[in-house]
Amino acid sequence: MKLAVRATLSLMLALAPELAGAQATDPDEDNTIAFARDDPEMALAIAKARASLDDFLALAEAPPAGTDRFKLKVEIRDGIIREHFWVIPVRRTETGFVGILANEPEAVRNVVLGQNIEFTRDDISDWGYRRDGRQVGSFTVCVMFGRMSKDEADAMRQDYDC
Repeated sequence: MKLAVRATLSLMLALAPELAGAQATDPDEDNTIAFARDDPEMALAIAKARASLDDFLALAEAPPAGTDRFKLKVEIRDGIIREHFWVIPVRRTETGFVGILANEPEAVRNVVLGQNIEFTRDDISDWGYRRDGRQVGSFTVCVMFGRMSKDEADAMRQDYDC
């Protein structure tokens, strides 16, 4: 049996920008797309995000004018089940990071929407922020566009630099 990795994306992050900085999103607006754990496109997107994580963290600590809504995507494990969530806002701690879970879980049961979670660098699968009104980063979201309906992807793609 192939285990799936769920990569969670909140459509509200793109379609209703005022929610991007909120501590929770409307669970009815979440779009979860399942990927095989060894999906090559998703693995490449995660590798790209991790390779540029230090630059993102430096930018998030001293945001230039025109940037906001900095967020990290984090993998949560519940036994053998894995699901990825946006965490907004995020701050560094002595041992890693802490932030608020911004998506409603669909597969894992050990976290809830709005929960404060602690995580390490190894748990991070993506990052993103807004620059002059457009999403930057969000590499996993760009992969998801290819797995969505054309209308859904087109509606979101206009706000992303993919």
